[in-house]
Amino acid sequence: MAATGARHDASALDILLVGGSGFLGGHAARGLLARGHRVHVLSRGTRAAAPGATALLADRRDPDAMAAALRGLRFDLTVDFGLFDAPDAGWLAHVARDALGRFVMISTGQVYLVGEGATSPYAEGEDRHPLSPEPAGDGSDHGNWRYGAGKRRAEQALRETQGLDFVALRLPTVQGEGDTSLRLWAYLERMLDDGPLLLPDGGQRPVRFFYAGDLAMALERIGTARQLAHDAYNVASPDILPLRAFLERVAALARLEPRFVDVSWADYRAAGLDSSYLPYASHWASVLDPTRAEAELGIVCSRSDDYLPPVVRWHMEHRPKASHEGYSQRAAERALASRLVTTPGGKASRQD
Repeated sequence: MAATGARHDASALDILLVGGSGFLGGHAARGLLARGHRVHVLSRGTRAAAPGATALLADRRDPDAMAAALRGLRFDLTVDFGLFDAPDAGWLAHVARDALGRFVMISTGQVYLVGEGATSPYAEGEDRHPLSPEPAGDGSDHGNWRYGAGKRRAEQALRETQGLDFVALRLPTVQGEGDTSLRLWAYLERMLDDGPLLLPDGGQRPVRFFYAGDLAMALERIGTARQLAHDAYNVASPDILPLRAFLERVAALARLEPRFVDVSWADYRAAGLDSSYLPYASHWASVLDPTRAEAELGIVCSRSDDYLPPVVRWHMEHRPKASHEGYSQRAAERALASRLVTTPGGKASRQD
C-alpha cells in the first residue's frame, strides 16, 4: 500500500529517498525493499528507480514540482542524497516537513578534513573546529575543500530548519558493487597494465571505508530508533588498514601481482603528479570513528574481509570503458618509478 494508506506490516517503514537512483541510493533502495520497507524514490528520472520502489519525478531546483510530487504522502523516514550545500535544502521550505518523518542527510567525513586542528580518526565532535582557509587556485585541494565546506553549510542549514527531525549520516569513501567513481578501478587499472604502482610514503597511510551494502541497515536503525541522542553519526567499517595492506588484499582477490614502488610525497609532487589521482593516498580520504553509531544504534558495518571479495569481483567483471582521470598521468608515474630503485627492504631511493 502507498504511503497515504494504513500499513499491512506495523514494523515496515514508509521511506522516501530523494535523489536516490544512483549508485549509493540504489544500494539503499534495494536493501530497504529486501527488509520489507516501502520505498519511494524522488529524482529527475534520468535513471530508473530500483525495482519495487515507487518512482516520483521532480527536480529539487523546482519547488513547485517537489511540492506537487509529495502532496498527500507521508513518510517515517526521508533520506536526501543530493545535499551538497545550503541552497540544496531550499525545497524543504515548500513541503510539509512533518510529513517527511525523520530526515537523514547523507554527509561526508570531509566535514572534518576542512576543519583546523581536527584529529584522525575523526569522531563526531571533531566538527567543532573552525573552517580552514580556502585553498587558492582550482586544483584538487580547492575542489575537495569546497565539497567539505559545502557539506558543513548544508548540515547547518538543516539544523536551523524549524520542525525538522534532522540527522547527518557521515560516510568515508564508499566501496561497493556498481561504483561508478572509478576510485578502486584507478588502482586495479594500474595493476592490470603490469607497470609500477606508486605508493606515497610507502602506503602506510591508514584507510577505512564504508560498504554501500550496509547503508540500508544503517538507515533502518536510524528510522526505527525512538529518539536519537545526537544529530550526527559516523558509519564505517570496523577495520583500519594501511593502504598498502588494503591494496595487497585487492590484488590477491583480483589474482594480480602488483609492483609497488615506494615514493615520498615530495618526489611525487616534484614530478608534477596530482595527489588526487591516487584516490585513497591523499589527506582528503577521511578515516572516521564509528563508535557512537555502534554504541547508540547498533550500526556495526561489514569488515573489509567480508565486503572486498564481491566488490573486487564486480570491478573485474564490469571493467569500464573509460579510465580514471588520474590514468592520464601514467607516463609520468612510469618515468618517476624508473628513477627510483627499490631496495630489498621495500624502500625506494633515487637513481639519477
